[in-house]
Amino acid sequence: MSETVLKLSGIEKAYKRGTPGEVHVLQGVDLTVNRGEVVALVAPSGAGKSTLLHIAGLLDQPDSGEVEIVGQPMQGRSDRKRTLVRRDQLGFVYQFHHLLPEFTALENIVLPQLANGTAPKAAEARGLELLDSVGVRARADHRPAAMSGGEQQRVAFCRAMANRPRLLLADEPTGNLDPDTSARVFGALMSLVRDTGLSALIATHNLELAAQMDRCFRLDSGKLVED
Repeated sequence: MSETVLKLSGIEKAYKRGTPGEVHVLQGVDLTVNRGEVVALVAPSGAGKSTLLHIAGLLDQPDSGEVEIVGQPMQGRSDRKRTLVRRDQLGFVYQFHHLLPEFTALENIVLPQLANGTAPKAAEARGLELLDSVGVRARADHRPAAMSGGEQQRVAFCRAMANRPRLLLADEPTGNLDPDTSARVFGALMSLVRDTGLSALIATHNLELAAQMDRCFRLDSGKLVED
């Protein structure tokens, strides 16, 4: 049986808006992501993709339901324990790269490793290996402002992978790129994920990209439907 890396059970989430009542963004969402599996999450903007990813990534709490990371239930965990799970088990990629502008590409990948206790030389070697795997090792000494959008996003992928997470959560990782660059950058991401045996949950509105993943789920009126 495949190891389950992420399991969401009965996830509910509602928000209060300016008008009376609540908007139910997620309604009884169930989802599993197994080891080595890449799962697409498709929905238009505002449908709840980011909310679901934030809950899966322990950045937000559901109103009800359970989140399990690598078989461990997260309900009732302290903020510190949830932070440690995020640090040790999860990697995050967003639509905008959010690289630290004052640091080079390599330094952006080394820093999270140093924070996790990795020795500097080992962290640098890991960073160069990752940059090489996505074709931007030549940009190791460049700051973000000196790189293209596609290069910056590939560096962001490497940063997310720096501490060898078990699960990658990506929110529209190519949504800020033109179609040609998007295809190249997504190809680099998929190669990186496949080569490391990582699991990934990737939110996108691009159906062509979603079709390249192992399974595809669609958020429809707060409910998750497998396509």
